[in-house]
Amino acid sequence: MTINRRAFLFASGGLSLSPLRPQNPQSPSAESESAKDVTRTLARHVVSAKAVDLPAAVRKEAARTLLNWVGCTVGGSRHETVGIAISALAPFSGPAQASILGRKERLDILNTALINGISSHVLDFDDTHSHNIIHPAGPVISAILALSEHRPVSGNDFANALVLGVDVECRIGNSVYPKHYDVGWHITGTAGVFGAAAASGRLLGLSEQQMRWALGLAATQPVGLQEMFGSMTKSFHPGRAAQNGLTAALLAARNFTSSEQSLEAKYGWANVVSTAHNYDAITKKLGEDFEISKNTYKPFACGVVMHPAIDGCIQLRNENKLAGDTIDRVELKVHPLVLQLTSRKSPQTGLEGKFSIYHAASAALVEGGGGIDQFSDRAVRDLAMASLRDRVTIAVDSSLHEDQVRISLWTRDGRRLDKFVEHAVGSLDHPMSDKDLETKFSGLANGVLTADRQRKLMDLCWGIAGLPEAGAIARAAV
Repeated sequence: MTINRRAFLFASGGLSLSPLRPQNPQSPSAESESAKDVTRTLARHVVSAKAVDLPAAVRKEAARTLLNWVGCTVGGSRHETVGIAISALAPFSGPAQASILGRKERLDILNTALINGISSHVLDFDDTHSHNIIHPAGPVISAILALSEHRPVSGNDFANALVLGVDVECRIGNSVYPKHYDVGWHITGTAGVFGAAAASGRLLGLSEQQMRWALGLAATQPVGLQEMFGSMTKSFHPGRAAQNGLTAALLAARNFTSSEQSLEAKYGWANVVSTAHNYDAITKKLGEDFEISKNTYKPFACGVVMHPAIDGCIQLRNENKLAGDTIDRVELKVHPLVLQLTSRKSPQTGLEGKFSIYHAASAALVEGGGGIDQFSDRAVRDLAMASLRDRVTIAVDSSLHEDQVRISLWTRDGRRLDKFVEHAVGSLDHPMSDKDLETKFSGLANGVLTADRQRKLMDLCWGIAGLPEAGAIARAAV
């Protein structure tokens, strides 16, 4: 992708998925050596892993993940969803212990974790793991940043906890994906709670025994149904996962007991929430392979499976100088997951538009973008985009990977235009640069923070490992 193409993508204002899926998943009744002591092995790793052992590339990706999360959280802070949640819960909050990013309110750390988690996800602009489509940062950072304001920790310890939390939630997610997702769970909430518990427990200095309890407490609190996509409740999922995970760690720190085989037991998490699982995905190469290295960042503010279509439609529009009223019809050939998640034909709100492949394609062709404004209430009610939505058809092509699309477009003057997107912008194969992330951050923070505050906050995120006190990031973002 050229610099100019990146420029128009952001000026007009996710990410994509790899085709990897678990091979030969174990059935719930299968017994194998890999099923023994999964929870114990994971807990031991979390409490013993050292920050000094993190490769430089992993440290860098932690900073990129943090920067993207802060930008999305600040940008989402003024959404009506966040305002409603604060007005509902603030009267019942405990002491003002931690900051709500982008706002003046301060709540207790549990409610702060919830609200910041909602804010980070409400625009659907946050990070996405390239394999299991978890949004890793929302549950983890929302929990540990709130905790860091109440119990000061160094930036180095914070970064290590962030990497560990992402590793835990994504490894657990990998172990049940795609079957867990296919039955209707929202994996960011159901697996994210483990990341929040592990990262918070690490900062609290839990013992191995206590960490096993924390993971057990997390296991009994899965949250998130795909039925909620397109409503305010979708963003509640990572917020509640953060709050539940932090709660689990705080309870375990006081020796609140739970099952010690919460992941692998017959009636444990993996067997209850999925029809298949692969425990090796949790324990293999712990401390050698880091799931945060597979994290990606959205250039478009909507469901990630629609990104290839947006990318391709923007290219067609710009290359051929198209206008919405010159287009006769559009056909998209997509991976099956696209229609599973984004089949809303006539969205009525911006939140619903984020899960309408029909709207995503029309917005990209009419306005040349896929940013916040293209997924607003204004956009879904725009007559030009609504008209073109009716001329978009979708066909499933199982040979396509999740970050691919084939687009055929017919103009009113009889031309046929085709575009194949092999890897959507934002994917691991077509990643966003550091500069792209900063441009995205500024676009999200404009109107909330001054330019000077934005620059200071970005610098704090890039330098997280060297900060004396990680809570400085939260305080700089209010």
